[in-house]
Amino acid sequence: MIPVIDFSKLDGEQRAEALAQIANGCEEWGFFQLANHGIAEELLERVKKVCSECYRLREKSFRESNPVRSFNELVDGETEGGVGKRLSDVDWEDVFVLQDGMPWPSNPPEFKETMKEFRDELKKLAEKVMEVMDENLGLENGCIRKAFSANGKHQPFFGTKVSHYPPCPRPDLVDGLRAHTDAGGVILLFQDDEVGGLQILKDGQWIDVQPVKNSIVINTGDQIEVLSNGRYKSVWHRVLATPDGNRRSIASFYNPSLKATIAPATKLLSAESDRVPASYPKFVFGDYMDVYVKQKFLPKQPRFEAVAAAM
Repeated sequence: MIPVIDFSKLDGEQRAEALAQIANGCEEWGFFQLANHGIAEELLERVKKVCSECYRLREKSFRESNPVRSFNELVDGETEGGVGKRLSDVDWEDVFVLQDGMPWPSNPPEFKETMKEFRDELKKLAEKVMEVMDENLGLENGCIRKAFSANGKHQPFFGTKVSHYPPCPRPDLVDGLRAHTDAGGVILLFQDDEVGGLQILKDGQWIDVQPVKNSIVINTGDQIEVLSNGRYKSVWHRVLATPDGNRRSIASFYNPSLKATIAPATKLLSAESDRVPASYPKFVFGDYMDVYVKQKFLPKQPRFEAVAAAM
């Protein structure tokens, strides 16, 4: 099981313990869960309700989507005596993205107001988490946020991916979401209370990210790995398709501006006694995303090599 950390301890006498737990979560796991994170349970319950209702309105379109058609064709081929194989290029996922300035679902009527309030709270939580990362890494307060905003010249990106992973009659044939690392910065996931399926790769083994009611799962993306010069790693993760239950997954991404230049933090390269070499190149995040969209499900290191070659 991945670590579960009481975030409220940062404000009390147990602050040092909480800082150490978060450092361990970032350095050894790349994933951890926050309890007592400050987002009201009443709001979280409303988020569950409006997202579930939104999926019910979208369910018919999911059943008619390309992944489901491909899946049905594969199953039909097996029934007719064809050779069985897995679908390797699609995900068993219904998904849409929320970001400022783009159209949002208008039904149910409470969706927009509820999700705006939730996103505002998540953004504040992400910035608190980044400040803790700054402190644990020995960086000045606001260093990560400053890097993401290109020294205050541009707004960091904040997007929310609303997903459902409906029951799959043959989970041996398709993934809910294929294994990948996340391209960006800090990811905040509000996952299903009951239906599991999310796994991370640790020490060569897939480990379940256990559902913990009303917790927020934090994971570090590729840009945090670069800024920390590899001290914090972005971790491979996937979602298994399951035969029972409709898994709800609401992931929000606090990413650099596409115009931000990302590189290992200078302070981490200048230890008191020895100069530490940079393990990652310097690059513009938008250039990295151009590579990532083509290589999301492929090994991570060639992405860094590709943007280094383009500089």
